[in-house]
Order: sequence, then structure tokens, then C-alpha cells
Amino acid sequence: KQHSSGGKERLGRMTKAGQADIRRLLIIGAMSRLGWLGRRTITEGSWLSRLLARKPKMLVAIALANKMARQIWAMLTKNEDYKDPALAVAA
Repeated sequence: KQHSSGGKERLGRMTKAGQADIRRLLIIGAMSRLGWLGRRTITEGSWLSRLLARKPKMLVAIALANKMARQIWAMLTKNEDYKDPALAVAA
């Protein structure tokens, strides 16, 4: 659910509603991205690095899982493949 106003985008948080197994897998995937190997590939100044600088690791993992869920939902509804933003900027 969106609660946006004044140009500031406020999307709903990740709730405990829905399938627990999918939610658990999203959080595990986000935690692995924030692990030692995944952290080395986070570009400086990105959304994720700025969030990691000011928030606890678990809260960042939940935010990342929420973002991944929204991206997956958008890809499924539009019947599209994943487009890497880094490749889109380089092209």
C-alpha cells in the first residue's frame, strides 16, 4: 500500500501477511547479499551502501527483501526479464 505525498515516495513495509516460506527466502537472499562476499560488490554511493551506513544490518536486509519482492512482482505482472540497472546506465 502506498502512502505518498509531497513528492516523497512511501511504500508499505514488509508485513507478516502472506506465505512465510517466500518471505523467509527473500530475507535469506537479502542477508546473503549483505554478507561478507556480497558486501564487497556493493558500489559506493548506491541506495544499499547509503542505507548500510546509517541503519542496522537486519533492518537493511528487510528493506532489501521488500525491494526485491516489489521488483519480482513487477517482473511477473509485466512478463519481463530482469534488467540490471548498472548495464542500463552503461549503455
